Amino acid sequence: MKKIFDRMFGQYKGLRRELYVLFWGKAATNMGAMIWPMLTLILSNKLGMSAEEIARITIAMGIIQFPANLLGGKLADHCNKKNLIVVCDLVTVTCYLTAAFLPVSMTQIMLFFTAGVFQTMENPSYDALVADLSTAENREKAYSLIYLGLNLGLILAPSIGGILFQHHLGLAYAIDGLTTLSSTILILLFIKDITPVKEEKNIYEEAKDTQSTWKILSGQKVILLFLICWAVYQFSYAQFNFLIPLNMESLYGGQGAVYFGLMTSLNGLVVIVGTPLLTKWAAGLGDTTKLLAGQILVSISLSMYIFIQGIVPLYYVSMILFTIGEVMTTLGSYPYLTRRIPASHRGRISSVSNIFLGAAMYYSQWKIGAVLETHTIMTAWQCVAAAGVLGLILYLVLIKADRKVYPLLYKK
Repeated sequence: MKKIFDRMFGQYKGLRRELYVLFWGKAATNMGAMIWPMLTLILSNKLGMSAEEIARITIAMGIIQFPANLLGGKLADHCNKKNLIVVCDLVTVTCYLTAAFLPVSMTQIMLFFTAGVFQTMENPSYDALVADLSTAENREKAYSLIYLGLNLGLILAPSIGGILFQHHLGLAYAIDGLTTLSSTILILLFIKDITPVKEEKNIYEEAKDTQSTWKILSGQKVILLFLICWAVYQFSYAQFNFLIPLNMESLYGGQGAVYFGLMTSLNGLVVIVGTPLLTKWAAGLGDTTKLLAGQILVSISLSMYIFIQGIVPLYYVSMILFTIGEVMTTLGSYPYLTRRIPASHRGRISSVSNIFLGAAMYYSQWKIGAVLETHTIMTAWQCVAAAGVLGLILYLVLIKADRKVYPLLYKK
């Protein structure tokens, strides 16, 4: 057993201490992540909203998050990233704990979305901090570790959330708030040094303090192509928390929340087991190869819903494929981005990428919600499958273009 453990997790030895604190901070926060996976079901089952109404509300709230994301990226590049994370977390905790004492209502949902805005604002700091505290050689392992922590709490949280959904939703909000508070305390007490790693960076990471974010992006059009590819991937990926729970509810009613909670927990379990294994196995693969593999697996897993309606065991097979694709995308995406942009702009470009992903997610929910209003759920799944094919084509174009623009990254 010890040999197996060392083989899976030994690769994470030797990283900066601060990265391990961020790992446990992410794990603690997500041990209480019970509301986000259930949001669609809360709006649908508790507040009686249609799929299109749910999409409109989440899109409206998402638009508010875009300027918060940009502000968070700017602050991440110019302020103390640790302090920014702590302040945003404290606001989030206050919103969660207040919501816990309110009945299910739009006021409670507004508090939840306010918490989400501040979590969005801190994300660029997290992303940039991981890049600052790792080297070019161990960056995949650093992001893999943080992603592992992010999902560690998701093994049980969604299943517990599904159980609390019917009669004890306020308790789920309270647990969310308290676990986020524990994460904040960890970061406040144990992260002391956030000085970036001193190393000889590759030429593409050289700082360009005098240039604007737009100038950086307009001068590196392959990065824009990558963001478009990632956004198309996100269009499909967003159905994890939108179309899948609606599909479960349409088939099983209130019991759908339990099925979806179990599927989400399986997602977390596969991440815990699969992330270290895939990190080790895929170490020799290029970033773009990992991205392509992730796109293929996620597309196949979601397209399965065209054929597996009512066959419960195949939901879990689909979720396993989906999760492996998710892990491969995570291992490829952030290392891809940080190796090709100036270190001086990590926070700002992270916020731009989050805006691309957020726009894709909310457009996806609006589009699929509109499809559900006039067509069957089968038509919606066919639209998701078509988006997967488009994403595959775009990633093939990206691979070819990336080799031409960043040839030094392909030299062994």
